[in-house]
Amino acid sequence: MPQTLSTPCVSVCTLDAVGRICLGCGRTLEEIGAWRTLSETERRAIMARLTLRPAAGAAR
Repeated sequence: MPQTLSTPCVSVCTLDAVGRICLGCGRTLEEIGAWRTLSETERRAIMARLTLRPAAGAAR
């Protein structure tokens, strides 16, 4: 049975003006690229910090 990954993705994949942070979920390109290889603990730690980023949810 496949395991579901926790993700903040809201299917609004638009980058900020600098092209480094997704305006939908607030993750950096590096975080998005590494997401599948991160542990659940690492993913949850990143998700906890997303609310502190000004770009998070800007496209919603």
